[in-house]
Amino acid sequence: MLENTASIEKRYQELTELLEQNAEDYQKVAELAKERSDLEPVVHKTGLYRALLKQQEEARELEKSEDSEIRELAVSEMASLSEQIEKVEKELKALLVPKDPRDDRNVYMEIRAGAGGDEAGLFAADLLRMYMHYAEARRWTVEMVSANETGIGGYKEVIVMVKGKGAYSRLKFESGVHRVQRIPATESAGRIHTSTVTVIVMAEVEDLEINIPESDIEVEVYRSSGAGGQNVQKNSTAVRIIHKPTGLVVACQDERSQLQNRIRAMSILRARLYEMEEQKRQSEQEAARRSQVGSGDRSEKIRTYNYPQSRVTDHRINVSSFNLPGVMNGDIDLFIDELAIRDESERLSSTGLDDED
Repeated sequence: MLENTASIEKRYQELTELLEQNAEDYQKVAELAKERSDLEPVVHKTGLYRALLKQQEEARELEKSEDSEIRELAVSEMASLSEQIEKVEKELKALLVPKDPRDDRNVYMEIRAGAGGDEAGLFAADLLRMYMHYAEARRWTVEMVSANETGIGGYKEVIVMVKGKGAYSRLKFESGVHRVQRIPATESAGRIHTSTVTVIVMAEVEDLEINIPESDIEVEVYRSSGAGGQNVQKNSTAVRIIHKPTGLVVACQDERSQLQNRIRAMSILRARLYEMEEQKRQSEQEAARRSQVGSGDRSEKIRTYNYPQSRVTDHRINVSSFNLPGVMNGDIDLFIDELAIRDESERLSSTGLDDED
C-alpha cells in the first residue's frame, strides 16, 4: 500500500516547494494549488496509515513483555489497531482508484420516449421532473436545451443541461432504458400498460478534446416554433447540425440567436461524439461498467417503475424501493449510491489493489 502512495507523497512535496517558488505568479499558483489539493486526501490518509502501522509494531513488541499486565494491554491495543488499520486501508484504496476525469463536469441529459406511444411521452415528462427535483436538492441548475412535445403534456424527446459540481459522477448511472408499468389516464378499461423511455447522459466536452472539422458538418437554419404556433420566430434562429461521418443530427432552437443555437448544438455534438469514443474504448477493453442504451424495446431495461405496487427496481443491482412517489420526486440516491459503490469496486479490482494482503 505504501509503495502505491510513495510517488504521490513525493509529488505533493514537490508541489509544496513549487508553490513557494512561484508565489508571485498567480496563475501558476492556482494550477499548482489545484493539483496539490487533489493529492492532499491521499497524503493525509497515508500519514494516518503509517502512524497506525508504527503503533501496531510497538504494540507487537509489548506483547513480548514479561509483565502480564503490559501484555494484556498490548493484546487489547493490537485488536483495536487492527480494526483501525483495516478501515483506513479501505479508505486509502478507494482514494487510489483512478477517477473518471469527467466526474465533476456538467452533463447533457437526453430523455426520449420509446415503446408505448403517448404514455411513453408522458413518462418521459415524469422522468424529467424527477431529475429536476434531484438536481434542485443538490443545488444544481437545469437548463432546457431542446424539446419535442407530444401536445398532451409529454415529450417525444427532451434535452437539458444539468450544471453543478459532480453532476456527471451521479447522473452517469441513469443512462439506459427505464420501464414503466401503470394504467394510463387514457385507458378506460383500467388495463396496465408497459412503456419505455431511454435516457442518455453525456459529460460536457471542451472544444479542444473533440476536434470537428468544418468539412464534416452540414448546418441548416430554420425558424423556431413555439407551443401551439405561439411565439413563432420571424427570423431563422434555429440550427440543425448534421455530422456527415456518423450521421448524428443535433437541433437547437431554444437560444435567442442563431449563433447561440449553433454554439449549443456543437457542444451537444461534441459530447455525443466523445461518448461514442468512450463507449468504443470501453468495449474494446471489455471493461464497460455502464449499461448501454438499447432500442427502447420493453425487454431492455435498467430500472422498472411499477405504479400498482408502488415499487421501483434497479435491475443492475437488484435493489428495490417501495416508495415510488418519493423516487419520482427525486429520491434516487438509494440506487445511485449502490451503483457508485459497485462502480468503485470494479475500478478498484482493475487496479489490483484489492488483492493486496
